[in-house]
Amino acid sequence: MARENGESSDGSSWKKHVDDIKKIFDFKEVLGTGAFSEVVMAREKATGKMVAIKCIPKKALKGKETSIENEIAVLRKIKHENIVALEDIYESSNHLYLIMQLVSGGELFDRIVEKGFYTEMDASRLIRQVLDAVNYLHSMGIVHRDLKPENLLYFSPHDESKIMISDFGLSKMEGTGGVMATACGTPGYVAPEVLAQKPYSKAVDCWSIGVIAYILLCGYPPFYDENDSKLFEQILKADYEFDAPYWDDISDSAKDFISCLMEKDPEKRFTCDQALQHPWIAGDTALCKNIHESVSRQMRKNFAKSKWRQAFNATAVIRHMRRLQLGTSFGSSLHSANSVASAQSRAPAKSHSGFSLSPQAPRLKRADLIHSTKKLSVFSAVLNSFTGSDCGEYTNSV
Repeated sequence: MARENGESSDGSSWKKHVDDIKKIFDFKEVLGTGAFSEVVMAREKATGKMVAIKCIPKKALKGKETSIENEIAVLRKIKHENIVALEDIYESSNHLYLIMQLVSGGELFDRIVEKGFYTEMDASRLIRQVLDAVNYLHSMGIVHRDLKPENLLYFSPHDESKIMISDFGLSKMEGTGGVMATACGTPGYVAPEVLAQKPYSKAVDCWSIGVIAYILLCGYPPFYDENDSKLFEQILKADYEFDAPYWDDISDSAKDFISCLMEKDPEKRFTCDQALQHPWIAGDTALCKNIHESVSRQMRKNFAKSKWRQAFNATAVIRHMRRLQLGTSFGSSLHSANSVASAQSRAPAKSHSGFSLSPQAPRLKRADLIHSTKKLSVFSAVLNSFTGSDCGEYTNSV
């Protein structure tokens, strides 16, 4: 039986104590695992509602309490249609349970690859939703600090599904803990000032949105090198190009929009407010020409992932939705999951580092896959000073 915490000196009034969480929720498949947490799909017994539960063993939290408390503090403040919601929090003697909104539409790039038709206008609409959500976060004094395609999920398998921002493990509220200077995030998406170990602000999120927009329009990342330090040098210099022929059919307005966000100087970089007013977002300059063939081909090469587990997880969601007869429209996601799995069998050969090898990649000779899920902690040997209590091991969490 759950009981609400009373007000307490440690600010834990938002937790509901429970002896056995499975008396309240019927656990289904595991959706994901992290360094010290597991996400499980579950059905609330009283209402039949499907949710995602982030299960965190208390013993795994020792020394990391600040990280999870920060995530909870951020999530409890947020209510936006394009942000995965924290719906409730339970606590047992051994675990902390975060009850999250369940999203079932799959990852951003997977959906784009599966489309038969994809245009600049589609990319513009996607980025507008991300900008709206991040602008909301910034108005709340929250900086996400880890915006990347893997954290952008579709709410449902429907063609017109909205996009959702997830994973607030590295987010931070401005004004809590002084000036942000901790190097954290994901290589390829982090802003130059983060790598330069300079104090930074919400402008780092705008840079990341620019990187995402770049990839959405060509299918490959703006920065890549097999040598980690050279990758960092590219980012520090904002050394990127709009390569021919991959950008030949992309509008000048789109390129200008990206350049305004991927501006090296954070003081000159567009804010979310400014980006939302750009003609490529607010006007009619985004082209309607089908660029799916070129973009999807590059995405397959540059973002091919060994994600059999993800394919299984996507299938698990659909299977249970079908069992519960929550709608036949979820069937398209099952096809999505199978497509991910089958794509692995067709993936390019991989080097010993796990990078795809392709002779056709723009600017990159044979190695053209940036491993977009590596964290900055992996590169601590390159930049020894990349440390900080507000990132820590949480960079490896779900």
